[in-house]
Amino acid sequence: MISSDIISSGGIDNILKDLYIDESQLEYQRKRYINALNRFTQLYGEGDVLIFSAPGRSEIGGNHTDHQNGKVLAASINLDIIAVVRPVNSKESVSEEGSLSGHSGVNAGIIRIVSDDYPMLEVSLSDTDINKDEYSTTKALVKGVIAGFKKKGFKTGAFDAFITSDVPMGAGLSSSAAFETLIGTIQSHIYNAGKISAEDIAVIGQMAENEYFGKPCGLMDQMACSVGNMVYIDFNNKENPVVNKLDVDIKKFGYSLCITDTKGSHKDLTDDYADIRREMNAVASYFGQEVLRGITLKDILDNFKELQEKFGDRSILRAVHFIEENERVENEVNALISGNIDEFLRLVSKSGDSSYKYLQNIYSTKDTANQGVSLGLMMSEIFLGDNGACRVHGGGFAGTILAIVKDTAIDEYRRNMDKIFGDGASMILQIRHCGGVRII
Repeated sequence: MISSDIISSGGIDNILKDLYIDESQLEYQRKRYINALNRFTQLYGEGDVLIFSAPGRSEIGGNHTDHQNGKVLAASINLDIIAVVRPVNSKESVSEEGSLSGHSGVNAGIIRIVSDDYPMLEVSLSDTDINKDEYSTTKALVKGVIAGFKKKGFKTGAFDAFITSDVPMGAGLSSSAAFETLIGTIQSHIYNAGKISAEDIAVIGQMAENEYFGKPCGLMDQMACSVGNMVYIDFNNKENPVVNKLDVDIKKFGYSLCITDTKGSHKDLTDDYADIRREMNAVASYFGQEVLRGITLKDILDNFKELQEKFGDRSILRAVHFIEENERVENEVNALISGNIDEFLRLVSKSGDSSYKYLQNIYSTKDTANQGVSLGLMMSEIFLGDNGACRVHGGGFAGTILAIVKDTAIDEYRRNMDKIFGDGASMILQIRHCGGVRII
């Protein structure tokens, strides 16, 4: 049985080092886990528990490529959501692992979750209908994951949990995908002997977010959170994407990730995001396709005038971004595998340039006075010099940027960026080697 004393005495330090990479975080993580255990006991009483973790993610390459059945390069990071869990046995399902039998009683069939300082959430295993009034709620995500498990014929069961997250919301690090991965991982290990694949958990998470949470999204976020490490995903067959977990680590080359929140608001950007997809799809339709995958630069150039007349200049620019970005992702992967970090960084910079010039998702034309992402990229290039590369992170128009920075220069880079965007705006991150996991 895990206890606060075991954690405080370093009994799980090796696990924590594997998860969080940065040994300077050890004391913080010990306290975090102890606090989570104590909160669980206060809420649900003494007894055996399990602990689970699911990471956030960073987009490394492939900006706005997934919705065109393209390629992406992403990575799980050492910010995560952890859950202290006790199964609740019900008629519907019983723990198969044998290590923790759980308990039964009035809450059988009910999932109970307390997240940090939020009120308790209760979800019935029998309530799996989509409810539009629950869009954008945590309850919707839990219901969606349970429904997804049932649709695939997997077992489901109730549990009590205290959950705490270090994945900031609204920072482009996929806090919702991390949560979906966490719930799926809990169901897999407690009620399916840990046999549900990371890929299946990701697909279920995407369905939950699309159908129950009401947010259209690709599969990149969930795959990166669930599979873990750096992942190269090819969505050419969107029903069965090819996922390759890469055995590479930029830390070995002396580099780390740094995400900076440029403090812009995502309010009123829905049309900007939709326009990217609409314009790319319009160009694809000219060639009789729904998406751009398979269309070449030669196709664009051979039909340039007609495309320009029918769809305008920006649609062509965005189509060319996709074509070149898709190829660039593959080249980034090859550079990493061959150990050519300089070529990899050059390609990351090229990706950033393409997003700025061709994709044009760095600021909204509805609000040209506010260009936090543009400012962040400019200041990054000034502060970094030859010590790294930078690009927009995620959907764009506002929010976060990514820099890949030499470890010898990263502290100074973070300090300089915090001077511009405020204390704590920049976060130094490492690539985590695993996705959703049972820790204890």
